Amino acid sequence: MLQESRKKQGAPGQLEPMLNGSSQDHPPMSPQVQVQGSGERAPAPEPPSYPPPPPPCTRPRLVFHTQLAHGSPTGRIEGFTNVKELYAKIAEVFDISPSEILFCTLNSHKVDMQKLLGGQIGLEDFIFAHVRGETKEVEVTKSEDALGLTITDNGTGYAFIKRIKESSIIDHLKTVCVGDHIEAINDQSIVGCRHYEVAKMLKELPKATPFTLRLVEPKKAFDMIGLRTKSTKSAGEGRMGSGRETLRLRSKGLATVQEAPSEFEERATRKVDDLLESYMGIRDVELAATIVEAGKDKTTPDDFAQALDSVLGDFAFPDVFLFDVWGVIGDVRNGGI
Repeated sequence: MLQESRKKQGAPGQLEPMLNGSSQDHPPMSPQVQVQGSGERAPAPEPPSYPPPPPPCTRPRLVFHTQLAHGSPTGRIEGFTNVKELYAKIAEVFDISPSEILFCTLNSHKVDMQKLLGGQIGLEDFIFAHVRGETKEVEVTKSEDALGLTITDNGTGYAFIKRIKESSIIDHLKTVCVGDHIEAINDQSIVGCRHYEVAKMLKELPKATPFTLRLVEPKKAFDMIGLRTKSTKSAGEGRMGSGRETLRLRSKGLATVQEAPSEFEERATRKVDDLLESYMGIRDVELAATIVEAGKDKTTPDDFAQALDSVLGDFAFPDVFLFDVWGVIGDVRNGGI
């Protein structure tokens, strides 16, 4: 065994000192030597040889480039597994607080909701972080049941406006813009609330009673000043960048690198996102993608409902919504829409 130890630990051509004296005084007994009856020693059989282990399979580091949307040098970030960690990495690069970041867009510095960072980032995507700008207060009178707002959130506790319906109550208030973070309703802070909770609060406000919205607009570059940036529906909304592989960010668990969504998944996700807006007043591509993922391989509505409840039980989706989602997934799968 000491001979083997020399091969493993000693430098080439260098012997380790023997324990308990020299090798001439105490010749070692090796398990590789067998003593025969005549006193002669015969070498033991050679141990079987094994092929060397394969080299470890390592994935190259995923490094993304980032800038502040209103203008900054380019930074490099890596090692994040969810949106909260992504914001922390960006904040560290630019020496700001993570709470300054309202949302991120991919491959565009503009407040473009079609480029909004959701649950997936293409491996070639460039990340632009939109940070807090001016705060403003707007008084609104709810003269109709619907305000004309579609809400989303950034995954770290900030709800913001993703769409303004044309000719709606909010559309007539020209100071309210797509991308504005809703910080408070009637001086009640809603920081930390999810988008569906904020949408529910706004929906339950009484008609004909004025209320106040405290909004924070994203800081704008010079070429963005004066633009209201209305968001319109587009067939490409929610689609990620150009790479075939994407980094999938998950609210629970680690991020994973996976193939870009299939055509079926993209079409079904867009349709489910439309249903989320119709039923709940929110748009959330990541949420829609999670719903499609839960239902794409299910064969019955009950199996789909159970799968969805296991991952999104907190939402307590109404049965009529689940029925329509199941129908949409089936229609897309069968090529109906």
